[in-house]
Amino acid sequence: MGYNANPVDAYRQTRVKTASQGQIIVMLYDEALRQIDLATRGLESGTRQLDRIHNAICKTQDIFTELMTSLDFENGGQVSENLFNLYMYFNNQLMEANVKKDVSYLQQLRPLVQSLRDAWEEAAKNTGDAESGNGPRQGLNISG
Repeated sequence: MGYNANPVDAYRQTRVKTASQGQIIVMLYDEALRQIDLATRGLESGTRQLDRIHNAICKTQDIFTELMTSLDFENGGQVSENLFNLYMYFNNQLMEANVKKDVSYLQQLRPLVQSLRDAWEEAAKNTGDAESGNGPRQGLNISG
């Protein structure tokens, strides 16, 4: 039961289990970007496999919903509120892209998501929360 036949899955599980909060947030953003790219390619190619596009968009929505639920409004204040509103906007754009099968919503969304991802990565590095383990291990407050 504990044996995993797929070494790639085993690596991913270990990576998540040993990641810091900041690294997990960056991983979530990376996956959101991957799913946005998958849906964008599908819509641009005119594929008839609309279920794949739908699933990629839904996975992205799930990621932003997870990020919303992780916000700590008590300690995060205005930053948490701003992130919450941004994640709501992202989910709304994703819903429109999914319903209308319109790639322009995804194309507008991607640079915003990339910017936030890069900001979280920088924050993780600046707090000693980077993968290399260099610097003080102060941790990263995901309250916002």
